Amino acid sequence: MNEKNKNLLIRIVTGITLLPLVLLLLFLGGYYSAILLGAAAAVCAGEYYLITQKRLGAAAWVGMAAAFVMPLLPLRDAARTGETAFWVTSVFFFFAWIYNLFRGVLAEAPTRAAHLVTGFLYGSIGLTALSALRLLPGEGLAWVICALTITWANDTLAYFAGRFLGKHKLYPAVSPNKTWEGFFGGMVGSVLGMFVAKLGFFPIFTVWDCVVLGIAGGLLGPVGDLCESMLKRAYGVKDSGKLIPGHGGILDRIDALIFNAPLVFVYVQFVRHLLP
Repeated sequence: MNEKNKNLLIRIVTGITLLPLVLLLLFLGGYYSAILLGAAAAVCAGEYYLITQKRLGAAAWVGMAAAFVMPLLPLRDAARTGETAFWVTSVFFFFAWIYNLFRGVLAEAPTRAAHLVTGFLYGSIGLTALSALRLLPGEGLAWVICALTITWANDTLAYFAGRFLGKHKLYPAVSPNKTWEGFFGGMVGSVLGMFVAKLGFFPIFTVWDCVVLGIAGGLLGPVGDLCESMLKRAYGVKDSGKLIPGHGGILDRIDALIFNAPLVFVYVQFVRHLLP
């Protein structure tokens, strides 16, 4: 078995092992899903800090703790989540800059402060949106699965379309292996995945939901993937971590999801009622 096929096998086995547990915790909702998402947010922030700063200092641990808290905020008062998140973000922003004002090399202080804030936001925004979606009355689970579907179906079909049909490079300066064939195959996967979810599990999805979110997720998800690839390439890192065998780090696995989750949240809250 060559290395490429071996890695694919590891990816499949890992997915089969971890996916049921993730889906179970999301299905249970409440603190189960919020703590899952908070832990993922903290790890993502930590991986970002390790990529950009090569170590986890005291300020980085504070950033990880703040990222963990964010997905738990909707449990406290869903209606005031945005307000509370604003205050958490504001406090951490000032902490990051004041901490670096007095610690470390001053020439590096602005960059380190900016990375602290960005790592916190990178880890927390998308997963907080997913946590807020889960708390929507009566249909929260459906919209969480929607965000997962447009992301994972895109990733799966993009992988196979790129592997077997890929000839034209998408953005080789950032991600040499991605192709236009994989990109369009992934978009088809997002749309088809939504229709499968509608027909098999969640009839609350309309045809407009399937088409609009499938296409939008097929566009935005790969952008999230490319952004993480840009980050890793800028710092000469192959994977964001080694936590998930065959997949790298948590950030490698959910880089597209943390872009797609806010997309689904905005769609449900502000766009869906405007469509036929």
